[in-house]
Amino acid sequence: MTDLKGPRDDRWYLSLMSPNTKGPQFAWLDPTSIYINSTAFDDLLDDLLAELDADKIDVVAGLDAMGFVLGAALGARLGRGFLPIRKAGKLCVDTDKVSYGNYSGRTQDMEMRSPAFGKGTRVLLVDQWVETGGTMDGAIRLVERQGGSVAGMVAIAMEENENTAAYRKSYPVVTAVVQGSRWQTECNAQRLSSFDTYRAERTFPTAGRTAAPAPATT
Repeated sequence: MTDLKGPRDDRWYLSLMSPNTKGPQFAWLDPTSIYINSTAFDDLLDDLLAELDADKIDVVAGLDAMGFVLGAALGARLGRGFLPIRKAGKLCVDTDKVSYGNYSGRTQDMEMRSPAFGKGTRVLLVDQWVETGGTMDGAIRLVERQGGSVAGMVAIAMEENENTAAYRKSYPVVTAVVQGSRWQTECNAQRLSSFDTYRAERTFPTAGRTAAPAPATT
């Protein structure tokens, strides 16, 4: 079906993402509108899975909170279990805890159940969006603290900066937003040209591929 989706660097479902309407204390865009549209979500997962090798992954870990959606879906498709890495204070079992700095500059704590897996387990880390890389850093430390290894990272987009460049150098990284594409340039600038023609109706649920909304003209 890849040939029906258009060029690899122009993934139609990215234009469904909605702009921030609530101010600077929130993330600058909302990718969750991709998930509610079955065709968009299917195509997103197809594109990510095309670059993943299940034989090199033992478990998929999703980062709280929206990494749960993407991570669980990928784990199910890969035939691998799912491990939630949560904000502190949510798990009712023994945990490991680390502090990290999130995209807003705040310091928070995240936890993972202890024990979560055996030594040598290969863990794929999944988050919805990687901006500064601080949350991902916390997840790496939790995995390695229990003797696991990071099998790779997956996100819809990873913005380009010094921290994320180090991730790409150290680990296999798979993102729906392709490096070198105009989507990557716009993500780095934290404004998508598709915002100019954004319509919420394009994100509404669809029953199948034939009901897919037409890509926006940008």
